[in-house]
Amino acid sequence: MIFKTLFTLSFGLGLVLGSSLPGRAKSLKAEPGPHDLVFDRLAPSWDEALPLGNAFVGSLIWQRDSVLRMSLDRIDLWDLRPTDSLSGDRFSFDWVYRQWKNGTYDAVQRKFDAPYDRLPAPSKIPGATLEFDIGRLGPVRSARLILSGALAEVEWENGASMQSFVSAVEPIGWFEFSGVSADMLPRLIPPRYQSTGEIAGADPVSGQDLRRLGYEQGQVDHQRRSDGGTITYHQPGYGDFSYDVAIEYRVSKGRLSGVWSVTSSLVPEKAHELAAAAITRSMNRDYKEHRQWWRQYWDQSSISLPDKVLERQYDNEMYKFGCVTRRHSPIIPLQGVWTADNGLLPPWKGDVHHDLNTELSYWPCYTGNRLDEGFGYLQTLWNQRETNREYTRRYFGCDGINVPGVATITGEPMGGWIQYAMSQTVSAWLGHHFYLHWKYSADPDFLREMGYPYLKEAATFLEQITVRNGQGERTLRISSSPEIYDNSPQAWFPTITNYDLALLKSAFKEAAEMAAALELDAEADHWKRLEDELPAFDLDSTGALTFARGHPYDQSHRHFSNAMALHPLSLLDVTQGPEQARIVRATIDRIDRYGSGWWVGYSFCWLGNLKARALDGEGAAAALRDFADCFCLPNTFHANGQQNGTGKSNFTYRPFTLEGNFAFAAGIQEMLLQSHTGTVRIFPAIPASWHDVSFRQLRAQGAFLISATRERGKVTAVRIDPTRGGTIRLADPFPTDAAPRIAGAESVSRLDGVWVIATRKGRPVRMTL
Repeated sequence: MIFKTLFTLSFGLGLVLGSSLPGRAKSLKAEPGPHDLVFDRLAPSWDEALPLGNAFVGSLIWQRDSVLRMSLDRIDLWDLRPTDSLSGDRFSFDWVYRQWKNGTYDAVQRKFDAPYDRLPAPSKIPGATLEFDIGRLGPVRSARLILSGALAEVEWENGASMQSFVSAVEPIGWFEFSGVSADMLPRLIPPRYQSTGEIAGADPVSGQDLRRLGYEQGQVDHQRRSDGGTITYHQPGYGDFSYDVAIEYRVSKGRLSGVWSVTSSLVPEKAHELAAAAITRSMNRDYKEHRQWWRQYWDQSSISLPDKVLERQYDNEMYKFGCVTRRHSPIIPLQGVWTADNGLLPPWKGDVHHDLNTELSYWPCYTGNRLDEGFGYLQTLWNQRETNREYTRRYFGCDGINVPGVATITGEPMGGWIQYAMSQTVSAWLGHHFYLHWKYSADPDFLREMGYPYLKEAATFLEQITVRNGQGERTLRISSSPEIYDNSPQAWFPTITNYDLALLKSAFKEAAEMAAALELDAEADHWKRLEDELPAFDLDSTGALTFARGHPYDQSHRHFSNAMALHPLSLLDVTQGPEQARIVRATIDRIDRYGSGWWVGYSFCWLGNLKARALDGEGAAAALRDFADCFCLPNTFHANGQQNGTGKSNFTYRPFTLEGNFAFAAGIQEMLLQSHTGTVRIFPAIPASWHDVSFRQLRAQGAFLISATRERGKVTAVRIDPTRGGTIRLADPFPTDAAPRIAGAESVSRLDGVWVIATRKGRPVRMTL
């Protein structure tokens, strides 16, 4: 009975795809779940819309005035014009260092910072919008996003309905209206690139006017037939870039059905050909493949929590994660496939931020058992190596590889606050994700062919950019800590920051471990020697990590850059002896003491991860609950600023970005399963009040899939699925007065509260009371 309870865990989303919906004449079926987005109206703004996507194209469904809008987007719609300031003999870290040292840093700000604020491009750009006049349909009864099948449904009180999905496997989207008149036809509304009227100035956060790009306005062509029609739109961009939107639709017996696609000149696909082929196949046929993909996605792992606010938010975050990344998709930019539909460029130009945003966005792919979805991150970085090597040679004058902290979709630097936009340690944090993929997959081919080669190039650069100080320690000439002191000269520290130091330690340590695993002993020794040459972390009088020597954590700040060694880099941990435990707790105490006045949403999620690592379940749950309650819009989009007047933050704006959403999901995972120390811990950081909680197929390092159930306050069952075999160390999660029954292990021993279990590939190990 316990086995049945454990291994048929509640999926949380009610995933029984394909069952009928009583009383509904719908052509597509997906079982509604408890955490679907359900509203009694269509959203009145784009950032509260029902989101659909597949990592390449996306759609937002909302209402403006009397029309239903589908905001259409594609990941590679970019203005990639070069930035003149990022060239010339002053495009040099040595030049920057001299200006800082000579007190003429304003020259650096004029060259690198000002153009990012002043110029509209390079930037992500929007696609177009489909509009449907729904004024005659009357009031909306419900608008729902069914997470299980990634299906949007709208019902009107007069009996009309609409369904829409973005195919999980092709760059197309579908829609179907039922119970509508034959004259309700789609209209394609292009972005306004040309029009009369004054073009007001704007900053990169609120978004600049699209007209500043200077494009020739694209043309819409609508060809109607008795049974439907075709709409095409061609938009020239900068240089030889262009993109196309195409819609094919059919009208018959009160139904309007159609398919849309967006393609760019960067790919060989043609939008009108994709749309025409799709509508020939039929909506139902495409939905079967779409539904199968989402069924497999949701089956990879699931959780069940007693706190339904956190459970609902988690399921919505993992839904969005499935919408914005695939094994071979580009890196997730700030807004993924949901560029703002407000006549402006997206916040921060929708760029690729590597000083925190992309890194946090991929946190949930590891323990969440979505390594395939996370692989697109690594594949993109791998494919951009030559672009990044060239940047590294030009700007830093070094071999190896570094990556711009603010980049285009193709990996070119965009400028901005260069302490972070062109930081010296970006590739170390990105390289950490190559390390994590290896640790969680235990894939020797990945280690040999991609993982270690990338870390080796990053470490080669870091060796060359570092210097010796007066004590013989390896350090940096000047250092930074995002985003302390913004972009002022003070933001460059004359002594190494704990942020840069943690990344250096991590890169050399991980390179040494990976080289040793490949039996490259001389290289492993070399990286280990470089790690040993680095100084110790700087601590304040309380034992907490500082920003840098003489700069304690004495201000509320959104970026916990001083705490990188705790999480995500796992260099310090409460389980690794009393000295490390004191540093961890003192550092988090300082963060708590100065409060959240200048935090944004992702700060609360990062704090949730930090508190989970400190084994503080109540603190982790409270931080994540603050995020869900105060920093998300009704559709769960992270809006950066607090939205409900609670005073949690002085930031009350609402630029949408995704990293907070995905860091939240990772925080929940950290509460349920940890394996970063080499010992797996089940339910390491849950509140004492969580008597009944379970998870299914979360992933631990070593490529072990773990499922576990806690009932009435006690762990009753654990299942270990070894995808590659090997030995797992498991901190005993069972009550101290109980000995579990263990089946399926090759051998078992227990020492100091840790089970050491030898496993065979593909043979589950079951531990039950």
